Amino acid sequence: MAASSPFAAVGTQKYIGVSPPTEALLFVICSPVGPYYPKGFKPVALYGTTEYIRAAPGGTGAYKLGVNYAPGVMPQRDAAAKGYVQNLWLHGPEHYLTEVGTMNMFVVFKKDNGCMTFQFSLPDGMILPGVTRDSVLSLARDHASGKNRLSKLPDNLIVSERSVTMKEVKAASESGQLVELFGAGTAAVISPVDRIGYLGQDVHIPTGEDGMGPISRPIWTELVGRQTGTIPSDWSVEVTK
Repeated sequence: MAASSPFAAVGTQKYIGVSPPTEALLFVICSPVGPYYPKGFKPVALYGTTEYIRAAPGGTGAYKLGVNYAPGVMPQRDAAAKGYVQNLWLHGPEHYLTEVGTMNMFVVFKKDNGCMTFQFSLPDGMILPGVTRDSVLSLARDHASGKNRLSKLPDNLIVSERSVTMKEVKAASESGQLVELFGAGTAAVISPVDRIGYLGQDVHIPTGEDGMGPISRPIWTELVGRQTGTIPSDWSVEVTK
């Protein structure tokens, strides 16, 4: 699979100072990619980060800028030293889930009536509105509405956009109402999570035999099928024969 990454314009005018550029260079890097994490598409462990922040309301967290990645370099090293693959950025005293350093996050809860609620964080300026995130949501919403049912995806799926706290995830894990938690990103595609380090303890996340869960697996299958062309869709455009 190939990935195309447009890089932010670099000011090239003959001037050193802090001001909007009058000339800029915009470039795109294309590269073949495989699984983003060392373990491939196996579940990853995240560190629920409360002592640092990646972004704040009113800032630039919703944009693909280098300034959003630089603050995560040191916290990422700290998380790795603790045995975790990435930081899960938790915001505010409520510890709202925002996103991972390389992925948007999704949580699935089981309700008392057996329905599964597919939760994702609000794009409130701190969360990058990624293309893969939008693709996952489009597939889930089309399935839930009956527009395009996906094989093996539960019929009783409810798609809900709201903020989720880490304390809520922990409580659901302990009560058995947490179905799964996974991330989505250009390089990571779909990445299941099997545990989150939170306030000195590990919150364990259910995973299937292959590492994925009942929601992430069918969505991953459909998404990759559309990306590779094995599943026809209007998302793909034939550029040459």
